[in-house]
Amino acid sequence: MLTIYDLTDLTKEVSKIKEKEDRSQWKDLIEDLSVLQLVLSFLFLGVACLLLMIYLMFTSLWIFPTLYFSWQIYDWHTPERGGRRTKFVRGWEVWRHLRDYFPVKLVKTADLNPNKNYILGCHPHGIMCMGAFSCFSTDQNGFQETFPGIRSTLAILAGLFRLPLFREYVMAAGLLPVSKASLDYVLSRTGVGNAVVIIIGGAEESMASSTEVHTIVIKHRKGFVRLALEHGADLVPVFSFGENELFPQVVLSEGSMGRRLQALFKQIMGFAPCLFTGGRWLLLPYKRPVTTVVGHPISIPKLDKPSQEQVNHYHSLYMKALAELFHKHKTSYGLSETHELRYI
Repeated sequence: MLTIYDLTDLTKEVSKIKEKEDRSQWKDLIEDLSVLQLVLSFLFLGVACLLLMIYLMFTSLWIFPTLYFSWQIYDWHTPERGGRRTKFVRGWEVWRHLRDYFPVKLVKTADLNPNKNYILGCHPHGIMCMGAFSCFSTDQNGFQETFPGIRSTLAILAGLFRLPLFREYVMAAGLLPVSKASLDYVLSRTGVGNAVVIIIGGAEESMASSTEVHTIVIKHRKGFVRLALEHGADLVPVFSFGENELFPQVVLSEGSMGRRLQALFKQIMGFAPCLFTGGRWLLLPYKRPVTTVVGHPISIPKLDKPSQEQVNHYHSLYMKALAELFHKHKTSYGLSETHELRYI
C-alpha cells in the first residue's frame, strides 16, 4: 500500500520525466529552426538581399541602397584580402544547435603544425556542405581545441561576395572566395597556422551526390595542388561521412534534357540546381550523423614555378591518401565494407 511519502516521491518523478520531455521537445524545435535558417539562407538569402536593395532604389528610401552600393564598390576587393571575420558570428549559439541536429562531429587523425599553412580538400560536396560549414566556419565544433594554433577558413563560390548585404554576412562568418587572389593572400600575407578549406568537387560534384557510390570530382582538378606547391602549404584530405545521406536527390542521367539544363545553369551561375528532397517541411535534411575526418597532412615543398609533372605527382599522392582515408574509416561511420569511392 502506497504511503503519502511514496505518492509524493512518485509525483516528483513524474514531474521530472514530464519536464525532461518538454525540454527535449523544445530542444528539437530549436535545432529544427537552426538548421532551417541555414537551409533558407543557402537557397534564398543572397537573392533576397539583392532584390531588397533593388526594390529600395525605387522608394523614398533610395538613399540607403545608394550609399551601400557606393560603399560596396569602395570595399570591392576586401573579400580577396582576408575579409572581415568576426568571432561574434562564428560563435553564435545557433551553430551549436545546428551541430547537435545531425549531429556533426569533427575527428582528428593527426596533428597539424601551427608553424605551417595547409590546404584542406573536403569531400564530398553533397548538397549543402553541412559538415564542412559546421566544422570549419563556426567555433561550435571544437576545431580550435582539436587543432591548437590553426585557423580554419572555408572558401566558397566567389560570385556570392558580389551580392549586397549577403557578402557582409558570409565575410563575418570567416568565409572567403575560392579564387586564386583570395587564397594567395591568405597563404602568403597572413602568417602561418592557416588551414584553407576547399570543397574541391564544387557544383559538379553536388550533381553526382548519391548514397550508393561516393563520386568525387577530382581527376582534372589540380589547381589546389599547384597552389599548395607555390606556397609550400601541406595538403590534407578530409572526408565528411554521412554528407550524401542528408538530402537524397534525383540524379539525372547523362545526356538527358534535365542534366543538360543543370549543366547550362551551372555554367552561367556557377552552381547547379539539384533536385533533392528533405525530411520534415521538405527542406530539413534527414537526421543522419555527419563525421568529418581530417586525415594526415601530405608534406609539400615550396616551388615558385612547379612543373606539370610535379603537380601530377602530388595530385596522385593526394588521391591515394583520400582513398586510404575513406576506406580506413568508412565502416566506423555508417558505410558498408563494399561501399565504393569513384573518381571522375
